Amino acid sequence: MSNTTLGVLIATMDASIVIISLPAIFRGIGLDPLAPGNIGYLLWMILGYLLVSAVLVVVLGRLGDMFGRVKIYNLGFLIFACASVALSLDPFRAGAGALWLILWRIVQAFGGSMLTANSAAILTDAFPARQRGMALGINQITALAGQFLGLLAGGLLAVVDWRAVFWVSVPVSVTGTVWSYLSLRETSTGRPGRIDWLGNLTFAVGAGILLAGITYGIQPYGDSATGWRNPWVLGGLIGGVLLLLAFCVVETRVAEPMFDLSLFRVRAFAAGNLAALLTAIARGGLQFMLIIWLQGIWLPLHGYDFEETPLWAGIFMLPLTLGFLVAGPVSGYLSDRFGARLFSTAGLLVVALSFLGLLALPVDFRYGPFAALLLLNGLGQGMFSAPNTSSIMGSVPAEYRGVASGMRSTFQNSGTALSIGVFFSLMVSGLAAALPDTLRNGLTAHGVPAASAAHAASLPPVSTLFATFLGDNPIQHLLSSEGALDHVSAAQRAVLTGHTFFPRLVSGPFHHGLGIVFGVAAGMALASAVASALRGGHRAGGALPAPAARVTVRPKR
Repeated sequence: MSNTTLGVLIATMDASIVIISLPAIFRGIGLDPLAPGNIGYLLWMILGYLLVSAVLVVVLGRLGDMFGRVKIYNLGFLIFACASVALSLDPFRAGAGALWLILWRIVQAFGGSMLTANSAAILTDAFPARQRGMALGINQITALAGQFLGLLAGGLLAVVDWRAVFWVSVPVSVTGTVWSYLSLRETSTGRPGRIDWLGNLTFAVGAGILLAGITYGIQPYGDSATGWRNPWVLGGLIGGVLLLLAFCVVETRVAEPMFDLSLFRVRAFAAGNLAALLTAIARGGLQFMLIIWLQGIWLPLHGYDFEETPLWAGIFMLPLTLGFLVAGPVSGYLSDRFGARLFSTAGLLVVALSFLGLLALPVDFRYGPFAALLLLNGLGQGMFSAPNTSSIMGSVPAEYRGVASGMRSTFQNSGTALSIGVFFSLMVSGLAAALPDTLRNGLTAHGVPAASAAHAASLPPVSTLFATFLGDNPIQHLLSSEGALDHVSAAQRAVLTGHTFFPRLVSGPFHHGLGIVFGVAAGMALASAVASALRGGHRAGGALPAPAARVTVRPKR
């Protein structure tokens, strides 16, 4: 329990720790993240880790079933430790330095995927049914809390040194590697089998280019604020979907499939994974929109320097993490006695209610109600996640737990990656309608030459979003490069580059986009609640539902 909790904590923390510390990282390697040619580096620094995690976990869970879950888990800790050391020793600068970090982040994600793909299966093997919900609850809530603790840790460490963001993983991963090799033992025998090469290839390439297409869909194309009309993006989306359909066909025809589709005959497994996917999309959108809301508008309006906002955004979001940590183990324990459906479904309804509450808040809110809604959202997600994981893992035969754990993680990680494309696109579309005119009129009203104001207003809204996301003053960033600040008075310069000009200027367009985002998130939470309610009733003692006993066992050929 201690080992697997440590593994998922460091793996999920490193998925988010870079987000909040990107300003320090890019300054450290001497790269302007908002230069038009560098936005791709920024996106892949965030999304490369998530993409690899989404694509590989099911493969690595299958390998755990075949060769031993503890063996794959231990190797994952070792790879993660080596990648953490390499990240902290980046020898390059500018674009080469960014590529070094992106490539080693991909390696780190490979090790992290080995940890997350097998941790739930190891716990399911080790704990009896009457304690499984509590054990998996602690493990799952630690994983979710790690995403938000990474934001706080990144803000604190980036102030010290950008390399410290990667150094922190080194002692934890080295300790975890030694501890896992010394303490963990296989509690289930590996199931000999053949690797499904065609299934692995079609799934990895299909999911990879689909998620890559979504990533590039966020970036502008031509005169459009987003890239959804880019032929390469459309090709990636269509090609990815076609390859994933081909993957489903392949998996029904091979003797030993990587992704055992027959598991979806188990109602609890199918409903739990659908609910997890939709909830992950809604949760990812919440995380990124809250960061932008706090860093770009609320904190500057309340006197915080833009450079300080990444750290304080992490601090002010702590009620969300607290809700996870409180509700997860408790609901996991209670679901062992009363079943998963009640707690997971009720938790999702609480999540939907919190999204509607956030939708009703003004842009410049009072922190008390905001913190209460974050706590409510964390409690709801904690109520859902632990029982849902226990229900999924307890619904399949023991020999399929590794692949089931990988499939569960695939849905969860894919939802997080999809949420970035979905919610950033919704927000950018909302801003694109009103931000250019608002920005141009606001700048010219404060003495900025018309040509400079028009140029700043013509830049894609995604650049403005990323400026706030990176703790940078967008107006100062936009006008300094043009030399426009040299043409205004000292008083006007002070207003333009102060704490409140940009937040007040964009609060209207931003709130319009925020309404779209939280409305969609609330709808997804309600759809997740419906899926959760369809999982079936509680079976005392962790007995498998009848369909699970009929999972196809194919004869040797």
